[in-house]
Amino acid sequence: MTSTGTAETVETLQDVLVERVGQVSLITINRPDARNAVNQAVCIGVGEALEAAEQDPDIRAIVITGAGDKAFCAGADLKAITRGEAILPPGREHWGLAGFVNHPVSKPTIAAVNGAALGGGTEIVLAADLVVAADTASFGLPEAKRGLVAGAGGAFRLPRRIPPLVAMELLLTGDPIDAKTALELHLVNKVVPAADVVAVALALAQTIAANAPLSVRAHKRIALGLDENSLSTADATGWAMTSEEIARTSGSEDAKEGPRAFAEKRAPQWTGR
Repeated sequence: MTSTGTAETVETLQDVLVERVGQVSLITINRPDARNAVNQAVCIGVGEALEAAEQDPDIRAIVITGAGDKAFCAGADLKAITRGEAILPPGREHWGLAGFVNHPVSKPTIAAVNGAALGGGTEIVLAADLVVAADTASFGLPEAKRGLVAGAGGAFRLPRRIPPLVAMELLLTGDPIDAKTALELHLVNKVVPAADVVAVALALAQTIAANAPLSVRAHKRIALGLDENSLSTADATGWAMTSEEIARTSGSEDAKEGPRAFAEKRAPQWTGR
C-alpha cells in the first residue's frame, strides 16, 4: 500500500469499517439506516481500530466519519438502550462513547463530518484534534431540551473549543448550529461540499502524515496539555464533574419526562425535580 490515496479495506465489521489509506487509518461508523447511532458494536469496532492504529508504526493519522450523507452520528442508540442493551462494552467503558471520546491516542485524529452531528455526534467532534465538515453538517448538544446532561465530554470541551459565552448559550438552549456558523466559531477547520468531505479530510491527514511523526505527536501533547500517555489532567476534572452531575440528575422526574415527551412528540412538562 502506498500513500497515493488508494484505499485498502483491512477490517470490515457490520457496524464499523476500517481502511488503510496510505499512512492514514480511515474509520467509518457504518449504520446509515440508524443515522450512525452508537451501539456496543460501534464502541468496540472504533475502539479497537484506534488501538490498532496507535500500535501500527506505519499509521501516522486517523480519520473518523459516518456512512451515508445524512448523519455523521446521532449519538447513543436510544432503541438499543430501550431494549436494555449496554452501549459501553464491559471492561472498555473507559473508552467512552463510540470507543472514541475518552480514548486517548498519540496520533492526530480528524473528524470528517458528513452530516448531522447532534448530541453524542458533536461530542465525538469535540474529541477529535481537527474537523472537516460538509456544508450540510449541523452541530449541537440538545440534552437540556430532554432533561439530560451531555455525558460524553461536550459540557466541558465545548467552552474550550469556541468562545465560552457562545458555548454557554448552546449548552443552555440546546439549539443547533449549521456548518457555516461552526466555521465562524472555529468549531471546525474547514467546510467543504458534502461529496468531498472524506477526501479533504484524508488529504489533510496525508499532509500531517508526511511530517516527522515524533514532532507531530510532541506538538499534539504540548497543545493539549497531555502527559506521555496522552492523558489530560483537565479532561480528568471534566469527566469527574460530568459523572457527578449525571448521578445527581439521572434519576430525576425531569430526566424521565424529557425522553418521554420527545417520544410522544409533545412539549415536556418540567417540574425541576
